[in-house]
This record gives sequence, structure tokens and C-alpha cells, in this order.
Amino acid sequence: MCRNIKTLFNFQPPVKEEEIRAASLQFVRKVSGFNKPSKANEAAFFAAVDEIATVSGKLLRSLETNAPPKSRTEEAAEAHGRAAQRFSH
Repeated sequence: MCRNIKTLFNFQPPVKEEEIRAASLQFVRKVSGFNKPSKANEAAFFAAVDEIATVSGKLLRSLETNAPPKSRTEEAAEAHGRAAQRFSH
């Protein structure tokens, strides 16, 4: 899994469409191997991003949980702490 793709489910405040699109873009970049597609591949690349964003949005809206929503601020602080520990060596 690409480390840049973040979990989007069960957060407060809820995920925004921009965040879903950003994760979709990261996924397509990882799968295709392109950071920026050539002109010949641009239409297919961005069509894939759009499709994955649509499907991801549907998935996130359909999921259910009994767990309380996670705090974006607390999760970001924990991730920052893990990164600091990992890269402090």
C-alpha cells in the first residue's frame, strides 16, 4: 500500500471530496508508475482518477461502524510522532 494514501473512513469532521480525489490520484500514480502522465496517457490517467474517486466516495458513504469517529488532529499528531521516531536515526 502506498504510504501517502491515508485512511478516510470514520473521521470527525467527515472526509471531503478533495481528500477522496487526492487519495485516488495517489493510487493511480502508484499503480501506473506515473507522477505526471504524458499527453498520450493523460486522458486515461485522469479518467481513472475520476472513476476511483467516484467508487471510493460510494464506498465511504456506504460503510457503517459502531466505533466513535477518530479525531483528525489526534491521528495527525500520532502519525507525526511515528514519523519523527522513524526518521530520527
